[in-house]
Amino acid sequence: MQQLTDLVARARADADGIGSASSRVIPIRPALPLTTSEGEVARILQICNACRYCEGFCAVFPAMTRRLEFGKADTHYLANLCHNCGSCLHACQYAPPHEFAVNVPQAMAQVRMQTYHDYAWPPAMGALYKKAGLTVALALAGGLALFLVLAVAMSGSLLHEPLAGNFYAIFPHNFLALVFGAVFLFVMFALAMGVRRFWREVSPANDPGNAPSMPGVRGPASAEAAHDALRLKYLGGGHGEGCNNEDDRFTLWRRRFHHFTFYGFMLCFASTCVATLYHYLFSLHAPYALTSLPVLLGTAGGIGLVIGPIGLLWLNLRRNAAHGDVAQRPMDRGFIALLLLTSITGLALLAWRDTGFMALLLAVHLGVVMALFLTLPYGKFAHGIFRSAALLKFAIEKRLPSRLQLGAD
Repeated sequence: MQQLTDLVARARADADGIGSASSRVIPIRPALPLTTSEGEVARILQICNACRYCEGFCAVFPAMTRRLEFGKADTHYLANLCHNCGSCLHACQYAPPHEFAVNVPQAMAQVRMQTYHDYAWPPAMGALYKKAGLTVALALAGGLALFLVLAVAMSGSLLHEPLAGNFYAIFPHNFLALVFGAVFLFVMFALAMGVRRFWREVSPANDPGNAPSMPGVRGPASAEAAHDALRLKYLGGGHGEGCNNEDDRFTLWRRRFHHFTFYGFMLCFASTCVATLYHYLFSLHAPYALTSLPVLLGTAGGIGLVIGPIGLLWLNLRRNAAHGDVAQRPMDRGFIALLLLTSITGLALLAWRDTGFMALLLAVHLGVVMALFLTLPYGKFAHGIFRSAALLKFAIEKRLPSRLQLGAD
């Protein structure tokens, strides 16, 4: 440990210009005191910075080498850049039970949760991240579904003559558009405000020396970040063989199930967008035929949202506790459960929409969807937004010259 400490001390001296006039640069100093979890990330990364065995594993380690000290913004950025694949833990010679106790995935996961809380909008809602567990998710979905079921029962009958799949005979179109449109806009605004606060703290433009170089790199960097996010590049473990889950064996199933989940969600969103265009632009009103584009997109998305969440839940139940923050598992499972319930109730509604059970199934499905929407800004969904912002920063930063000038970018 003393050798590592001496090496870091010499590197700091070089960065502060003590070694020679030619190496004089502006040192990176933490502006604010670190929390316990942030301090642990800073401690671990200083050890990693001296070792650098995992430098080619993922984006975290090349980004780490551009720093000698790790302030609050640095820990927030690198924690969200980490994809929690677990490869570095199994490769690390200083991992527990070594006295250095280096566990990058676990330390990063704890700081990620803190960033979700710190950047939440409105700020008072940040506390919900600690309560976004499986029980809360199921209770919210069940409560909203029960409310809508009772509303339908009081206004008519839950069991009725077949209505040819006409959902709007149960809930008027304008009512659904107003309620879900308002919730959707709030969700997008809350997420945008949160990631805006995060970006303002970690943005590469915060370094005055980067300002002249920034305009020429934003376009290519944005394209690269989008590409890496959409293909989940860093769930490949740095070697393309995948993540670790319950042990040191590599598996690509985590990336595959994430793809099923993400693209299933996007297909369902596309189905809603196409149906909206049909309704308002072409005056083609629901119900739509099984072979229509909105139904085909929604069916494919629903299937993806069954396969993906089931797979992710299976992996989550089997995952090694050292690979992340065990305290966050209820939040993970709550989000997975809502995605799965949304897809199952949606497919059931499609299958039985021409029967007398449509009103009951519609009320249950809408209650689950509303619960999913309401929890998006204050649950696991936020990790995709913050991680994409971190990938954008990494793509910009690596195109800029290192101000440390110590090599190994």
